[in-house]
Amino acid sequence: MIAVFVRLKLSLLRNGLRQSAGRAAAYITSVVLTVLCAVGLLFGLVLLRGAAQADSVVVLLTAVLAVGWAVMPLFFPSGDETLDPTRLVMLPLRPGPLVRALLVSSLVGIGPLFTLCLGIGAALALARGAGAVVVAVLAVPLVLLVCVALARAVAAANIRLLTSRKGRDLAVLSGLVIAVGIQVVNFGVQRLSRTGGLSSLEPVADVMRWIPPASAVGAVDAAGEGAYGEAVAGLLLSAAALGGLLYGWRRSLVKLMTAPDGSTLAAASRPSRREAAASSGPSGRLFPQGRAGTVMQRSLRYVLRDPKTKAAWVTSLAIGLIVPLFNALQGAGSVYFACFAAGMLGILMYNQFGQDTSAFWMVAMTISAPRDAYEELRARAGALLLITLPYVVLVSGATAALLGDWQTLPDALGLSFAVLGAMLGTGAVASAYFPYSIPQDSGYKNVAPGQAGLAWMSLGGGLLSAAVLSSPLIALTVALHLAGATYWLWLLLPLGTLWGALLTWAGLRIAAPRTAARLPEILAAVSKG
Repeated sequence: MIAVFVRLKLSLLRNGLRQSAGRAAAYITSVVLTVLCAVGLLFGLVLLRGAAQADSVVVLLTAVLAVGWAVMPLFFPSGDETLDPTRLVMLPLRPGPLVRALLVSSLVGIGPLFTLCLGIGAALALARGAGAVVVAVLAVPLVLLVCVALARAVAAANIRLLTSRKGRDLAVLSGLVIAVGIQVVNFGVQRLSRTGGLSSLEPVADVMRWIPPASAVGAVDAAGEGAYGEAVAGLLLSAAALGGLLYGWRRSLVKLMTAPDGSTLAAASRPSRREAAASSGPSGRLFPQGRAGTVMQRSLRYVLRDPKTKAAWVTSLAIGLIVPLFNALQGAGSVYFACFAAGMLGILMYNQFGQDTSAFWMVAMTISAPRDAYEELRARAGALLLITLPYVVLVSGATAALLGDWQTLPDALGLSFAVLGAMLGTGAVASAYFPYSIPQDSGYKNVAPGQAGLAWMSLGGGLLSAAVLSSPLIALTVALHLAGATYWLWLLLPLGTLWGALLTWAGLRIAAPRTAARLPEILAAVSKG
């Protein structure tokens, strides 16, 4: 069965590349880049040989790689068709041979090649003496097998989720994890530069060297130092982890192949109309009556249910919080960095109608005059403000608390409200003049082909206009600081609030008649994808 599954993996790979020249080119490019990175990493680890902190660096790299293998199936469930064991449910296969066959076939691919290069580089960097070489010969395949088995076990345990709509939502949020990860890495590098370099990694590495598969790499270093008991313990830990992962993977396969899922169970009885009304009654009273309340509820439901809208909101909320707080933790920030949070959420006002995609025709049917368009845009801005206003206050307060600079909080809030109001107003105008479609068939494309120019004009022009419109408040803040009149800075809070409200109202008034007049063009643009 092992040979059959290896040939099956190769056939899937070959047939996938035959589908289109673009897919083949993308795969070949990714292979070349991965090989180059793997070779560079291999040589870099070899150059670490003999360095004082080589063991800490190698152990932590192995641990980070294992984390990557664990989360990869959660964010890219469709990247490898063989990750889905439910495709084999109808075949007469026993779990034991199936696990062995899938494990060996999983060694075919770009990821295992990169992992193998890291394992070899780690062995070359740490192996000193014949005993360490013997341990390295066992440690390298253990690292590779533990990483692959970890990915397989995670995929099998969560495959029902990953193939559902919630799983596709999770995949869309992978960009958020990448963005947060970049900020964490940046924070870590800056901390290392201030705390004496790689020596500060030793306490973390001392802990990680006992967690598989990093324990196998730590065993190589222990054998090189003559601590053979510690080396054997590290290898046994990784071997035990591999056995546990294979056992958990097998149990998940048995459950997938024998337990019924939602498609084979009778649907639950639907609640009566009175029960449904009772369960949703109180939330309706939180919104104004009429069109405004309906539009606000619809916009907020998009945030909870639409994958692309949810991803945009979560990404903006996370990055808007990370940037000011991380800078504050590093001691190099300012309360004014909280304006970044207002800017990140203000971007969500742009391309309002593109978020509806082809469903915008139902909204267009309700707009017959500029007044209707004004109420539609005003309600959408109101839904955004329900989340944005308390969020900006929270981020500003947290930043001021970390920096201990409560005196700057009022004027920082005033500037944030002015920036937010400018972006809401320009976002409404940009939504009317430069609408574009957001593809729903891809988690990584936010603009339909041929509309990139519209997207750049919408976002770039809007951000530039928002900066110009916010400049009076920014100039006033700078002037008060230069004049030493810091006791008047508190006036920026009411001034910024009023200026932001005025800009929002003016933007909505300008965008409303244009929206009503361009409904056919807007509908055609947002339905393109």
